[in-house]
Amino acid sequence: MSSISFPHAAHDHTSSMASSAASLQDSEYFNSFGSSSGGSIQMNPLSQHPPRTPRRSTASGSQVYGSDIYTPKEELLENQPNLINEEVAEAVQEREKSRVRATEIWRDMLKTSYGRDKAFKILQYIMRLYLLFHTTLAKSSLFRHTKRPPWEAEMTKRLESGIAGFSLTRKCLILFNWLGPLTSVQARHHLDEAFGGTKSKGKKRPLLHTILHSPPPTLVELMNGVSDDIATFSRLGLIGRRTGERAAYYADWCWLLTTLMNLVENAVERSVIIEQQHQVESRSYTESLRGATAKSNPTASKIDETELARLQRKDYWILMSRWKLLMDLIFVSYNVFGFKRAKSPVQTFTGLAAALLSTAKAYERHYLELLKAAKA
Repeated sequence: MSSISFPHAAHDHTSSMASSAASLQDSEYFNSFGSSSGGSIQMNPLSQHPPRTPRRSTASGSQVYGSDIYTPKEELLENQPNLINEEVAEAVQEREKSRVRATEIWRDMLKTSYGRDKAFKILQYIMRLYLLFHTTLAKSSLFRHTKRPPWEAEMTKRLESGIAGFSLTRKCLILFNWLGPLTSVQARHHLDEAFGGTKSKGKKRPLLHTILHSPPPTLVELMNGVSDDIATFSRLGLIGRRTGERAAYYADWCWLLTTLMNLVENAVERSVIIEQQHQVESRSYTESLRGATAKSNPTASKIDETELARLQRKDYWILMSRWKLLMDLIFVSYNVFGFKRAKSPVQTFTGLAAALLSTAKAYERHYLELLKAAKA
């Protein structure tokens, strides 16, 4: 039988035999090199580079020295699952924040009478501030002998009319605010009747008795609402002017007392928040002394950071509320005690500052409500 010969067969066979012999010689060489230590390489103990821990290669079963320097990303994320959760949480938070727009917050605010009251108050006191600067400049020596344009007097009259209109509108928006404290008084009265606390010798005590024995904040708020409504009806022409002025005076006194009580409550609330902050900070400090870090105990560290951030934000808005109450206290003190010195500029600045602070607080509250609704 004839055979087919390949021209390069001898050459390929010779080269394969040569490569096999070379690999055999290499293996014998490495075996002879590491025979004294069981087939492993001995490092010089006086070398500047310490021996590295061998790792199994993902490509083959041979050992690769020094591959632990470059840790794969998949293994890093597998060993730190909290890193993935934090990144996802931050991405979701940023996405949720972008859903709530300023126009949506203002729309939600202006649906309520409180939000409209604050918006009208800002406009009212901005106009008062403009008139204050205009009057001050007109009375200054620099512009005293300057001829004023004819449209300026008309504009001043329109601004004054607008300020009075905004003031009356705001008074109408807060009509019947006394229904809130009255409802709480009635609930307490019915509760006392249900448990027999208001019965004396077989007779039920009237609602007026429960009103007079209500807590001071509730009683003052009720009187403030009734006085404000009487003063508003007087401005509308439904009640006599003298009665309206007396009711406005009583309303100012109730406003002053309410502001003082709210300042005391604000101070107590802030002391509680500060104490909670100290507890969280001391707990974090104690854990750090024990050697606990964010990597060793990520759950506890994340909880402490979140709680501390929440308390700090709450403390910030408590301070804003305190400044607003101080502005109200200065404003109403001029009406109650009859201060005359710098009454117009002081009441203008304090009224505008109180309006901005209360609006910012209402804006934050509506923002959180919309953000919570978007997450749901």
